[in-house]
Amino acid sequence: MIKLKYIFIGLGFLFFGIGAVGVVAPLLPTTPFLLLASFCFAKGSERFNRWFKATKIYKNNLESFEKNRSMTLKTKLCILIPVSCMLIFAFLMMHNAYGKGFIVFLILFKYYYFIFRIKTSPPGTMEQSRQSKNPSLD
Repeated sequence: MIKLKYIFIGLGFLFFGIGAVGVVAPLLPTTPFLLLASFCFAKGSERFNRWFKATKIYKNNLESFEKNRSMTLKTKLCILIPVSCMLIFAFLMMHNAYGKGFIVFLILFKYYYFIFRIKTSPPGTMEQSRQSKNPSLD
């Protein structure tokens, strides 16, 4: 039987790969997949979790959120807009009224969560905190 930690590590790499593709693909959201990868690596292996947190993709997309539980407005919009486009497309293609209702619920919940539950940090906050931790970047 496969140990659960190997499943988490495998899922971590899968979500990391999808998130990495999302960095260059405009309609594929990056942050949700990287959050899933972070969770899976943390559950699966301390070594892979440290590796993941040292990657440039993690530092550019998730580090500020994990440390401050906040995102810049630009980051929020880069998540909300592509996901909203996909959900609106799904809504237009859906023929089931319950399915359409569920999609509307998802859209409303997503905006509520990003507006009221995740703090908006000023631009440049993450760069300042990185420089204060590592003065050799000056």
